Formats: sequence, C-alpha cells, structure tokens
Amino acid sequence: MIDIPDKIKDKIFELKFNSDQSVFKITSYFPLTESERNTITSLFNLHDFSEFHSIFTDNVTDEEWNKTKNQIKKRFHNELFDIDSKL
Repeated sequence: MIDIPDKIKDKIFELKFNSDQSVFKITSYFPLTESERNTITSLFNLHDFSEFHSIFTDNVTDEEWNKTKNQIKKRFHNELFDIDSKL
C-alpha cells in the first residue's frame, strides 16, 4: 500500500480500489487542493486520474480544517449510523 502523507490522508473519507488494487475513486470530506491531488496522483502513479470526489462542496483552508475536522468526522460518522438505524 502507498503511504499517503498524514496531512492528506486525514482529509480522505474513502479510497475505492479496482480488483487489480488500482485506485478508481477517492472521496474526501472537502475538495482537495490541486497540490494535494497532484501528490496523490504522483504517489499512485495515476497520471490521468480524475475520480476525485468530495462529500461537501465548500472549500476550506488547512486552518479551518484543522479546527473543525474532529467535529466534522464525528458528526458525519454519527449521521451515517443514524441513517442505517432508520432503514
């Protein structure tokens, strides 16, 4: 497995892989910056990769993310479980 820098890994909600273990979709909490996307595509050797998705559409600074990430992750996680229990 490729080691993604913690600063970027922290922003990723989910990595989905093909059966050959190549990445086919990356979902982050908020849109990743161009630099972060470039780092990931370089690490995974994914030159034409474009399947970056985000749960929220707002752009946040690293400072904003660091202040609120624990609350965001916890709230999102709790809401997912609430959805499952209502089905």
